[in-house]
Amino acid sequence: MSEYSKIIGHENIISQLISAVSMSKINHAYIFNGPDGSGKNMLAKAFAQALLCEKQGPEGCGECHFCKQTESGSNHDLIYIRHSKENIISVDDIRESLVQDIQIKPYNGLYKVYIIDEAEKLTVQAQNALLKTIEEPPEYSVIIFLTNNADIFLQTILSRCIVFNLKPLRDDVITDYLIKTYKIADYEAKVCSSFAQGILGKAIRLFESEDFNGVKEAAVRLVKNIYSYEIYDLIEEVKMISQNKVNINDFIDILEMWYRDVILFKVTKDPNNLIFKDEINYIRKSASKSSYEGLENIINGCEIAKSRIKANVNFDLAIELMLLNIKEN
Repeated sequence: MSEYSKIIGHENIISQLISAVSMSKINHAYIFNGPDGSGKNMLAKAFAQALLCEKQGPEGCGECHFCKQTESGSNHDLIYIRHSKENIISVDDIRESLVQDIQIKPYNGLYKVYIIDEAEKLTVQAQNALLKTIEEPPEYSVIIFLTNNADIFLQTILSRCIVFNLKPLRDDVITDYLIKTYKIADYEAKVCSSFAQGILGKAIRLFESEDFNGVKEAAVRLVKNIYSYEIYDLIEEVKMISQNKVNINDFIDILEMWYRDVILFKVTKDPNNLIFKDEINYIRKSASKSSYEGLENIINGCEIAKSRIKANVNFDLAIELMLLNIKEN
């Protein structure tokens, strides 16, 4: 099985990479630019598999000896370059792992592929050390830079690379993937995909994060019960949030997502498009208790709370005012 078949989205980039191999129009340097978790590593590995495949198919067969070596990370013609020092890829890293090594011809096939992970950590000196290699590369060499910030590259490097900018995936694509792959509830998948901002890897990390799940459960429990809370209950909630060091921005974002669902249901009376549709009874209750103006006040109050916390206003006071605003509206 080709590594491309495991990638969600990025169809346009995959099509261009497959076409390049099938037409034997391989550039010597590529940049895959996108946020962490967006699929850069998977794309680079799939491209490398196709280049190193024993059968030389445009997608890589996934079955030959070389493809299996690429998948397991044991192919001698696929070299990963990572930083040896914290937060930088130094000129020594590049000279030892690439500039000197690239003079040795491939062990097996037509190409020798170098993948530089976290390439935004390349120092200027390291980039300059790469320049001659990129300007006059051996015919068998392919260098792939993986980065979350292509702006750090010298113009002399950029001008010699084909740059692929990875676009965010649609929320529904991520939601469907989480549901099918991890067999989780619809609303859980929707919450994670909404927070992931189009980055599949981030959605997976959120789903697997006990901290995030704890924040989500605390926020949902609060909004489900807030109308029955007395003032002392709200004060206890503030203490819980403060003492447990809840990720407050995630907590408030979940509150906002809930009340946007309430507004949507109030307008459409249709639960199918809600993020929290599994909590429809509570969403319906919130919609019946709050006016449109009140719901807008709640969402505005959440934004004000985030601004106050960012400005280092008293944390407990900011949260208490936000919760009172929710209860009153």
